[in-house]
Amino acid sequence: QFEEGVMVAVDSRATAGSYIASQTVQKVIEINPYLLGTMAGGAADCSFWERLLARQCRVYELRNKEPISVAAASKLLANMVYQYKGMGLSMGTMICGWDKRGPGLYYVDSEGTRVPGQAFAVGSGSTYAYGVLDRGRRRGLTAEDACDLARRAIYQAARRDAYSGGRVTVYHVGPGGWRRVSVDNIADLQERYAAEEA
Repeated sequence: QFEEGVMVAVDSRATAGSYIASQTVQKVIEINPYLLGTMAGGAADCSFWERLLARQCRVYELRNKEPISVAAASKLLANMVYQYKGMGLSMGTMICGWDKRGPGLYYVDSEGTRVPGQAFAVGSGSTYAYGVLDRGRRRGLTAEDACDLARRAIYQAARRDAYSGGRVTVYHVGPGGWRRVSVDNIADLQERYAAEEA
């Protein structure tokens, strides 16, 4: 999260144990034009609950004649999954968006945990991503700098973690809603960053 909104970056690898099941998974779920959810954990759980959240957000909008806030959307999701606590759900997600209060970012998991924050990394590569995020985050980041930081965080995670990889997709959620900023193959980023370091 930064002054101009929220930058969301994801990889695209899905694994089943040590087997790479797919390199082209869409790990961002587009809830509405101002809200995004990310996937980490069980793909089926994340996909189901975030699609259900999208429906609930639409119902809220029709009833109240205004879009749901990021805080309320994250609370809805946390309340829904909390009912199934201890039943084997596997989900770690970020709910990111823009509402009348400005940018919003929440971590929600399958235990019903809901935490607001400025920056999160979720999933098997999160420890590597946090190193890049913590080093690069500062006040006054431009959208371009924030995008590059998010991309580099996922790139480093994919480079070090066997369960992350494929391509890096970056979204920017701002006052006008979300937009997809870039999609880069990890191998192409490797070449680009290696050339910069040389």
